[in-house]
Amino acid sequence: MKVLVTGTEGYLGCLLAPILMERGHEVTAVDTGFYKSGWLYNGVNKTAKTLAKDIRNIELEDLEGIEAIVHMAELSNDPTGQLSPTITYDINHKGSIRLAELAKKAGVRRFVYMSSCSVYGVATDGDITEESPVNPQTAYAECKTFVERDLQPMADDDFSPTFMRNSTAFGASPRMRFDIVLNNLSGLAWTTKEIAMTSDGTPWRPLVHALDIAKSIYCALEAPRDIVHNQIFNVGDSAQNYQVRQIAEIVAAAFPGCKLSFGDSSSDNRSYRVSFDKINTKLPGFKCEWPAERGAKQLYDIFSSIDMTEDMFRSRGFTRLKQLEYLIRTQQIDSDFFWK
Repeated sequence: MKVLVTGTEGYLGCLLAPILMERGHEVTAVDTGFYKSGWLYNGVNKTAKTLAKDIRNIELEDLEGIEAIVHMAELSNDPTGQLSPTITYDINHKGSIRLAELAKKAGVRRFVYMSSCSVYGVATDGDITEESPVNPQTAYAECKTFVERDLQPMADDDFSPTFMRNSTAFGASPRMRFDIVLNNLSGLAWTTKEIAMTSDGTPWRPLVHALDIAKSIYCALEAPRDIVHNQIFNVGDSAQNYQVRQIAEIVAAAFPGCKLSFGDSSSDNRSYRVSFDKINTKLPGFKCEWPAERGAKQLYDIFSSIDMTEDMFRSRGFTRLKQLEYLIRTQQIDSDFFWK
């Protein structure tokens, strides 16, 4: 299958593109290059031919011959989204819908959209399913709900969108991110030998390893059309709903000599447990292989092998907000987040 993947120089896309190529797909990559400075270790054996382009500048001819799109190139977390909510909506909502409209016009038959379990926001009434109401708390999460809302009516006999609501990602990637919870705690455990939580760690979060996210994507691309057509899937495993304090305890156990402490309740009220029954029973071939314990051990082994320093851990290249603030401050990107 000829697949165009957006965001291939990001945390997830860096892993996904080579996996799709190994599975026999012909991959065209698209990335604007905001995070090219972040390369932690040499962990992929091939890269796809990459079109250096902002998704807002994709044209019809860029999609010629493409059979499927995997779209993950958006401003990628809540702090980054709050940096400039207007631009977040411009890229994450309007830019994504424009891409889908072009895809449909170009005859692209499948469109796999990277959504997020963050659309659920605050939820206390049992485990959330794909039919549960959404309750986004941030510009980032709100844009995800808007794209789902606007993309679903576009589905027809010739165009099949699929929505993957990912849990909070973790695990190693050459294009590493240290601004997500398990990865951040692992970096602290390695470089400072201490995890000092400012909260009591009671909120719930579902986690999923980056490689399991990649697995969900190729399973969706390769599944019979009627299984994935206009469907939403929570991506993860019901056994991998963790309280934040449990995540901290898992990381501390994986990093010998790490001290762990907790604080008071946090002002961050996002808490939700998610059901993953649908993806594990309906999507052929999908099953998570990476619990948090295995992911924490993976990070410990990589940090050991590269002798990671605190300067590396705190480098702007591995934290989305720091990198974007740097590009703005140095006037490499303009107020609309286009390269100058």
